[in-house]
Amino acid sequence: MPSRVPLLRAASLAALCLLLLTLASLLLGAGDVGWRASLQALMVGDDADARFVVRQLRWARTELAMLVGLALGAAGVLLQAVTRNPLAEPGLLGVSAGASFAVVLAINLGASAASLHLGVAVVGALVGCVLVMLVTQLRGVGDDPVRLVLAGAAFSGLLGALSSLMLLSDQRTADEMRFWIIGALAGRPLETMSWSLPGLLAGLSAALLLVRPLAALALGERVASGLGHNPRLTRAGTLIAVALLVGTATAAAGPIGFIGLIVPYIARRLVGSDVRRTLGLSLLLGPCVLLFADTLSRLMVRPYELPVGVITALVGAPILIAVVRGRRLPML
Repeated sequence: MPSRVPLLRAASLAALCLLLLTLASLLLGAGDVGWRASLQALMVGDDADARFVVRQLRWARTELAMLVGLALGAAGVLLQAVTRNPLAEPGLLGVSAGASFAVVLAINLGASAASLHLGVAVVGALVGCVLVMLVTQLRGVGDDPVRLVLAGAAFSGLLGALSSLMLLSDQRTADEMRFWIIGALAGRPLETMSWSLPGLLAGLSAALLLVRPLAALALGERVASGLGHNPRLTRAGTLIAVALLVGTATAAAGPIGFIGLIVPYIARRLVGSDVRRTLGLSLLLGPCVLLFADTLSRLMVRPYELPVGVITALVGAPILIAVVRGRRLPML
């Protein structure tokens, strides 16, 4: 796909959208604190309740949305680049399911510390990544993007069923996981950011180191080797980066689907399929998409809230159908 918008212009527009959506996330909510009271509380308001809602609850939620959106958007770009599949997405290919199942299993075995959830989720996501790559080696599956997604969906369904069995068999596990397993940004403890940030930074650092090798790998293994890159090492490093990003996001907010599909799709439509340009823009678009979905989830059924995963699915499912129904499904 040729470049349609200069990267600097697209990044500037995405940064402006991110600023506006951040402000909207702080000012809008399902409760009684309206946007005028929220704006006053954000500045120099005297209302203690409004200050608590805006500066504590919504501020923490906004920060978490940025972190999770950035992680899932970047993971989607990397996963699509390494599999050369525009349908590859952590939720569709079972990576998020692997992270979720690992956390449920750990809690079922007695773990309860949030910091432990991060390490367990990363390991589970890594196992999911490895299984995805093994599936891509199967004849007739890895070469067909739709079949790869179907294989990932089967894997996700299996892990989801096993997770449900553990939740039904252990009341303590069910109590701890009830508000986590659906994927949401509300009600997360304030310390979530402190233990999530190192995982995000590690995953992003690995992703930035892999940009050039992945761009070379898109030209073919022989070309990549001729340019001095090791294709096997590139794939292994990409799996680790994806596991760090998806594991961190899943441990922080639960499984939120379709962000890893929506963000790369929009980025490619704007700046082309070069992984260097797509990843750079996705670092801004990821937080934008999740902030938009989270803000919308607060407003659609006021005074109640929808899980943010419902909104991302409503947006992501049509994009998935549009890609599949395209005249020629692109190979990345």
